[in-house]
Order: sequence, then structure tokens, then C-alpha cells
Amino acid sequence: MTKKANALVRIKRDKDGLITEPKVEYSFDENGFIDWRKMLNDEWLYPNPTKYPASADVSKLKDSDLCVLLQGYKELAQVRGYTDVTYDVTSPSPDYVIATCTITWKPNYETENEAVIFSAIGDASPANTNGFGALYLGPMAENRAFVRCVRNFLKIGIVGRDELAGNVGGAPKVATPAQASLVTESVSSADPHAVLSTLMSEKGVTIEALVKRLKDEKYSKADKITTVKQIPKVKTFELIERLKKIKT
Repeated sequence: MTKKANALVRIKRDKDGLITEPKVEYSFDENGFIDWRKMLNDEWLYPNPTKYPASADVSKLKDSDLCVLLQGYKELAQVRGYTDVTYDVTSPSPDYVIATCTITWKPNYETENEAVIFSAIGDASPANTNGFGALYLGPMAENRAFVRCVRNFLKIGIVGRDELAGNVGGAPKVATPAQASLVTESVSSADPHAVLSTLMSEKGVTIEALVKRLKDEKYSKADKITTVKQIPKVKTFELIERLKKIKT
């Protein structure tokens, strides 16, 4: 026997973009903006598995010790209101997926009644994903990008559980040197300048020191370089490999 469906719920919003039907209890901060953190339903809050066991009492934990299940951010996005969600997914290598989530948010009083397009990036690889999620890197990258897009736009400082390396439970996975190398090489294919910048920071190499070294080596384009992004890609890949060999 087919179960009878409940009556359809048609969402109605007022001139400020807030839901009037069905009734929604909004929370506001001292400046009159919506406090989206307080709008999170407690049933979607979960102890951060990298810090606490699942049995920990979330009511006694700080935001930095919590994470939010995917459905929690989906619910918030629906309450805030959006007209479109798109994903741009790329895979620089078979074991590395990058997803960009772009959400077109409906106008409300917080955005001066203008629609806002907001994007965020998520990635997935064997080095930052384990358990069941490691078999589905594409969907994991999309989920991470969606969560980051929602929480960054709504200014919520609690990570989504999908963002954590140990996203399925248990201890977080620690990348092996081989996996870390694989991810670095994969990212290099997508944005070598970002990888070079990260390596320079890790190794304590400034752009000034790098340029001086290139000048000492008689690199013809050294005089034109003031930022990492001005380094030609071919040279960038070479520098990445050289910096990898430097001991911190």
C-alpha cells in the first residue's frame, strides 16, 4: 500500500528575503544580521573525530571541537535561499580531484537585496580521504566544496565532517610520504605557483632570496620577477623539485 504524502509546503519570503511560511525562528546578532551559527540545528552537530570520541557531549564542546554533518549545511542553505548550485570538477591525476562549488544566493537584506554568487574549492585524494569516501573522490571533493561555500558565505567557523581526513570515523588518516608526494605532484599540474609558494613557506625561502639565487645563476628573466606568479611555469616546476630536496 502506498503511503499518502504530506501536504506540499510552499516557501514564502518577505521583502527582506526571510521565510515567513513555514515559520522559521531566526537568530540575530547585535548588529541585526542573521547569526547563522545559532541557526544550526543541534542534531547535525558532531564531535570532531580528530579530537573526541563520538560519545562526547556536543553541548560541552567549543565550536573548534565540533563538526557539522552535511545535512546541517544543506538545511541552512535552503533556509538562506539560493537559485543555483554548480560544480566545476577537474582531475589533474587519477588520484586527485578538485571541485569548485558556485552558489547563487537569493537576495536578502544582508546583501542589500542583491543576488550574490559565491564560490569555494574542495579537493580529495588518498592522502586526505579514507574509509568509504576514498572510493569516491569526486563526490567527496564536491561535498567539501559545497560545505565550504555555505559556511564561508554564512560566516560559520565550524568545519563540515566531510572536510576532515577521517570523514567516515575513526582516527584521521596520515598521508604516507608517497601519498603526499602524489598530491603535491597532482596539485603542481593544476596550480604550480600555489605549490611553489607553499614549499617556499615551509622551507623558509623568501621571494627576495629566490630572485637573488636566480640572478646568481644568470637566469635571464630574474630581473622581471617580483612575485611567484611571475615565474614561468616551466621554471616553476624546476624550482618545486629543487625545493623538495632542501631539508627544513
